[in-house]
Amino acid sequence: MTHRWSAPDPEASDEAWNDYVHIRSNPRGRYREHWQHVAGCRRWLVVERDTFTHEVFSVTDAAVREAGR
Repeated sequence: MTHRWSAPDPEASDEAWNDYVHIRSNPRGRYREHWQHVAGCRRWLVVERDTFTHEVFSVTDAAVREAGR
């Protein structure tokens, strides 16, 4: 099942809510994702990494990245 990006109706089934919260696509290869540095500065980071090898290609502060758009 593919992940739904918008929340299901509040009265939706438990299965629909489970899918929304837990089911994610897991592309193999180079991918950009958002991480939060919870144990440190609590900033949001944009990390570009390979989901198969875990090689990290770049890390950017999400606020700086957004300001540069």
